[in-house]
Amino acid sequence: MAHTARVGDRLSEKLDAIEPVRGLLDQFAESLAMVLESMAEQRPEAKWLAASGPIADVVADPQDQMLWWEQPLQFAPEMKIWVGAPRTAWEKAGTVTLKAAGLDRVGIDEARNTWLEILGQALSPVARAVGSVLGREVTCDAGAERAPEAGIAEWARVSLSFPDAPLAPLLVAFSPKLLEVIVTPPHVEEQGGELATVTPTAVEAETALSPARSRTMNLLLDVDLPVSISFGRTQLPMKDVIKLTTGSIVELNRSVNEPVEVFVNQCLIARGEVVVVEGNYGVRILEIVSRQERIRSLR
Repeated sequence: MAHTARVGDRLSEKLDAIEPVRGLLDQFAESLAMVLESMAEQRPEAKWLAASGPIADVVADPQDQMLWWEQPLQFAPEMKIWVGAPRTAWEKAGTVTLKAAGLDRVGIDEARNTWLEILGQALSPVARAVGSVLGREVTCDAGAERAPEAGIAEWARVSLSFPDAPLAPLLVAFSPKLLEVIVTPPHVEEQGGELATVTPTAVEAETALSPARSRTMNLLLDVDLPVSISFGRTQLPMKDVIKLTTGSIVELNRSVNEPVEVFVNQCLIARGEVVVVEGNYGVRILEIVSRQERIRSLR
């Protein structure tokens, strides 16, 4: 009798041997390349390879200081993604991005913060991809600079190559709980007397107790919403408003180098830069704002 592989057996496999995990890594590499293209105006080639062993064995250059970012997902705190970037990689990516924005000189702190912003935008689609596997919304929670937990032995080495130079590879790791949830089907069924998965986890139990997605959601997707772009704001005394005539200039509270804001139904959802598309103005999205910012914009 053929026996179905248990989750514990699957988690011991290399990341490139687990189809749902391959999809997440493909999504991360593609998202990272797209974010860098939109912000640095040049698209790097991004690809990944699986690696096994302790960190010391998989880091390309032990002397190249790693900047680790721990990204938990809001669905469950144990579901985490770690991304480690060698200093030469994040400094290069941050510098290229800021110089594309018009800065002549880039400090190390500026490059570091820019890299973390790039990383945050690249991880958001990965969270949505996790949600598509689970059949519910999954978003990124507040992350922190933190190295992976002890015992992580399966990695993905993500290589980025700009036209002028390749970067030292990044390291990506998933927490055991995230891998377990991705590998385990949402519903555990008995097949030939054997369980296809382990006993449902706490995360699966939460999924079972959560409200089912509305069947009328597809109807809402066709609803038209007003979209507006804000270049800035200001306040003027009534006496100055009355004096406004043709040719008057009103100074806004945003410089020409700052991104414009995108509002949908009077709710801030994104920031971007103004572009021209076939003679019409448009906005290239650079950042999707957090849920907290969206709520604050409604006040």
